[in-house]
Formats: sequence, C-alpha cells, structure tokens
Amino acid sequence: MIHTTIRSTALLLCALAFVARADPAAPVVDWPDYGGSRGGESYTPLDEIAPHNVSQLEVAWTYHTGDVSDGKGEVASTTAFENTPILVDGTLYLCSPFNRVIALDPETGQERWSYDPGIDLSARYANQLVCRGVSTWLDPERAPGAPCRRRIFTATADARLVALDAARGTPCADFGKDGQVDLTLGVGRIEWLGEYQVTSPPAVLGERVVVGAAVSDNQRTDAPSGVVRAFDARSGALAWSWDPVPADYPHPAAGTDDAAWVLGTANVWAPMAVDEARDLLFVPTGNTSPDYYGGHRGALDEFAASLVALRGTTGQVVWHFRTVNHDLWDFDVPAQPVLTMLRRGGVELPAVVQTTKIGHVFVLHRETGEPLFPVEQRAVPASDVPGEQASPTQPFPVLPPRLTSAKLTPDDAWGLTFWDRGACRERIESLRFDGIFTPPSLRGTIMYPGNAGGSNWGGMAIDPVRQIAVTRTSDVPWVVTLLPSADFARERAANPGVEIGPQRGTPYAMRREILMSPLGLPCNAPPWGSLVALDLATGKIRWRVPHGGVRDIIGLPIPWEPGVPGIGGPLTTKSGLVFIAAAMDDYLRAFDSETGAELWRGRLPAGGQATPMSYRARPGGRQYVVIAAGGHARAGTRLGDALVAFALP
Repeated sequence: MIHTTIRSTALLLCALAFVARADPAAPVVDWPDYGGSRGGESYTPLDEIAPHNVSQLEVAWTYHTGDVSDGKGEVASTTAFENTPILVDGTLYLCSPFNRVIALDPETGQERWSYDPGIDLSARYANQLVCRGVSTWLDPERAPGAPCRRRIFTATADARLVALDAARGTPCADFGKDGQVDLTLGVGRIEWLGEYQVTSPPAVLGERVVVGAAVSDNQRTDAPSGVVRAFDARSGALAWSWDPVPADYPHPAAGTDDAAWVLGTANVWAPMAVDEARDLLFVPTGNTSPDYYGGHRGALDEFAASLVALRGTTGQVVWHFRTVNHDLWDFDVPAQPVLTMLRRGGVELPAVVQTTKIGHVFVLHRETGEPLFPVEQRAVPASDVPGEQASPTQPFPVLPPRLTSAKLTPDDAWGLTFWDRGACRERIESLRFDGIFTPPSLRGTIMYPGNAGGSNWGGMAIDPVRQIAVTRTSDVPWVVTLLPSADFARERAANPGVEIGPQRGTPYAMRREILMSPLGLPCNAPPWGSLVALDLATGKIRWRVPHGGVRDIIGLPIPWEPGVPGIGGPLTTKSGLVFIAAAMDDYLRAFDSETGAELWRGRLPAGGQATPMSYRARPGGRQYVVIAAGGHARAGTRLGDALVAFALP
C-alpha cells in the first residue's frame, strides 16, 4: 500500500509537471528570420526544453523533400542541405537544395504547398546546389487576406530573386516580371550556368529586399561583379546598388560586356544582418578575385574581406572594418554578422560580432565600427612570389583570443602510426609555413587554419541574457601551391580529383588540398573541430570542448570523439542550452551553455550540416527544435533529404 501511494504520488507530480510545461497561456514564439531575428543571434526565449529534461527529447515528425543528389545521376551537381527554416503566421517555410520553397504545418510536418522555380538541374553549380534559407516581408498597405500581403522571398542557384504569396505559394505577379527578377543582368559575362549563384537568404530592411551572390572562386580576374543590390519589395524595381570599390574607381562603360558594375570585386555570399532602427545593413564581404594572387588588385581590395555597414535606404557606406589586409588566403568573411547589446559598466553598447575563417572574433560598435576590444596591427610574413606584394601587417584582436591553432612545425606532425607521423613530418618540412598569414608560394604554403577553418557560414549564436557567444571551429591545415599558368592544363590532367584553378588574368594557377597523412587524417593533432563559448563581458573563453566523432566518417561504431571538422551553426536558448549538429557525424547534440557539458544527443538520418531553429507555433503548444539533415556532398557526410523536428514527449 505504501509503495502504491508513493507511485501514485510520483505519477501525479509528473502529470502536474507536464501540465505546468504545457501552459495554455504560453505564447507563440516565431522564428521569423534565418538567424532567428534580423540581427542573427540564433537565440530563442523559449525555456520549455531545459537542461533538466532535454534528455527526454524525441523525434516529433520528419519531412522529406525528395531533393538530394550525389552528382552521378540526372542531377549534375551535388547537394548540401544547409537550410534553416523560418516560422511566421503559423507556417514553417524552407527551401530545398533544388530551390523548391515548401510550406509545412509546424506541429505535424505536413506539407501545405510547394513552389518549384524550375532551375536547370543539368548544370554544374560552382557552390553545389545549396539554399540556406528564405526571407519574409509583410506589406502593411495590403488588407489581411489579400494576395501577397505576406511575401516569401527566395533567391536561386541560377540567380533569380523570387517573391511568393506566403499563403498560397504562387508568384506575386506585381514583383519584377511574373514574380521574379533576373539577377544576372549587369554583373558581366557569366561563362557557365552556375558560375554566379545565390546561396544565402535575402535580407529585408524596410521596404527593400537585398541580395549578394556567390561567384566561383579562382577562375579569372574578370569574374562577375560582387555588387550588392536592393530591390523594392513590392515592385522588384532596383532601389540601389553598392559596388564594393572606392567611389572614384573607374566603372565600365555602358554596354561593355554587359557589366554595369566593376568585375572581379569582392562578393557577398554569406547572410547579411539588419538593424532596422538604425537603418543599417551589415554586409560580410569575400575577397577580390581570384583568391591566391593579388598583384593586379590595387584599390579593388578596399572593401574585400571586410565587415561593411551600409545605409539601408540608400546603400551608402557608413563604415567598414577590414578583417584581413590584401587577402591572399580565401579568408573572406563567411558568416552572418551578429547584432547584440554588450553590457559594460552598467551601460549597454550596440555591438556587432563577426566570426572569421581564421578563428578571429571582432567585436565592433554597431554605429561606428570602432573595436570594443582592442585590435592590433602585427607584422606578418612577406611574399616571395614575383609580382605579389603582401601586406606587411594584419589585424589581430587582443580579445577575444584566436579560436584556432596557428603553430605547426615538423615536430607537431601527428598520425595514428609511426609511418603516418613520419610522412606528415616530411610533408610539413617540404612546405613553407612561417605562421598564420604565410603567403601562397610556388614551393607550396601551409594554410593553418585553411580556407575552411575557423567559423564558416554557420557563424555564431549569442545568449543575450548570459552574455555568452557560442561558435563552432574547424582546425585543419591546408596546402596552397601557386603554379605557372602555362602548367595549368598539364597539372589538372595529371591530378584528377585535386582542386586546381586557372586564376586567368594572373601569372599563376593554384592548387589547394587538405594536408593529410597517408591514412587520410589531418597532419595536425586533434581536436579538428571544437565548440567554443566566449564571455562577451570579458572577451575571454568561457569553455571549449571537442565536437564530433569518427563513427560516421569511417562507417564503424567506434566511440572515438576527438573533435572532427564540420559545417553548421549553433542555437542558444533561454533555458541555458546550446543545440548544434554540424560535425561530420549524424547527431544533433545539446550542451549546457554555462559549462559546455554534453547533455543529450539525437540520431539524425543524414549529416546535419545546417543550423537548428526553435519555436512554439500556437498558444500552449510544445517547443520544437528543428534541423535539416541532408548532409553535405563535398564535406563527405551522409546525404539525405530530411527535416527533423524534436520535442518533449
């Protein structure tokens, strides 16, 4: 009888706990932008899922897009399902790697509508088939229920900007021509379909929708323009354009090679951030084309590898901060700038936080671009390549400290066996490496970290209450070798499967590859991937943990988790959790945001190379955490087509 009473009491307490969690007055919490908000904090104020119950998470529903390719069938390009959905007005919106836009019931995963822009799937797209997200805009001049009152904007791999009616999934006929704008007009000669594509969601500021583009790397000096353009959200008319060159730079004559803007300029392929109250658009720029030789650039580098603040209504430059001087390493700014309020001495400062491929994190005043932690210009190695003039200094933040390693000597060579280590040691000895920012060379230069290092497009999530910023880093060395242009065709034919780019218009082609041992593991010691939390008040590292294991890389259930490379971003929650997949294994994990302790992991049907999001879709409803699990062909993770929602039972 006593045991029965105890059991009944326990069940009653559990029931009461559930009732408290499922509060019928709990409000709807949307996820209206790619980064949760237009400032990109990737933070949710929801706290139903918390450290004490996260271990109970289970799959609530799974949706399959059907859009996946390994590049070996009728679809010529491979896919990467990097999407983060948005939730507005009780509907979940996402885009597939084939650029289909899909509307789902957020509590069941049932499809409400889908729209197919009909991109050419036989083309070979330079950056794979990728669509990181869609954006939305509500027209205050249209009555509730009117067609296209709420619009969903998406941009495609074949460079179109499309406006859809959010309720029906049909094109908004008054936008551009039949609901779309051709983004190839005026950017110069495009040599093949897929050389110029859009992979990140448009930014929306006021009544403007703004797009950049991803341009194929290492092809030519006269690559398509990196222009950033704003279009009227109703009509699709061009509102303004920003050419990333100084105002007095000579522009092409009208009708010259179909170029209205300067060719070969830094492009903006990563997501942008918006401060609507200050009329500011924050633009992370890439580097001038091509990546690894810049003897021809001059003033073309003015806004390259920079964070640029533009006036949202006009496109005028307000300020810019260069994260790399004369970038010769493909260290372009790869992630969405994150807007947050920095508390210091009882005063809140409007900050923008920018992560980089190098592992540097710059914390700047949002209105002026002035560093809120000191930044120093330090001497770096000189170039030994004829015709090149590397910058003698580079910017180094004093705080926060660099999140990646920069030391790799022959004595640091790593391998699973004696022979493996020996091969890595010999390879390191044969290459040039004088520390970070060692310029490319004809001998071959170690890039450590490499172009896929540090924090890539997954970027950073910020818990604004705890003043904690969390990011994922990859820490793997690469090798870049410059080749005389005359040797390009022979080298490419002799090395199938190795990335070799022509860099036409310069004296040198390029070769790029990971510095690996004969067993196919990086030549540096693990961890090769880490999850890192920064204290924004002090600029110091709060905690760092290796992230990811080898189970899904080698195809065997080996419990070795040294920290592996990965692509994707984190989500922070009010309850004190960090959710992230990203690693080259098929898990979504939850960590304690205060300590970095792993609290839960959920198995995914494919690689989770995306950033999760969270929402409550109706009053009193459950909190969901949603992640795209479709893998990343070039990263070598398991391919799939799933969108997976987790919730408490």
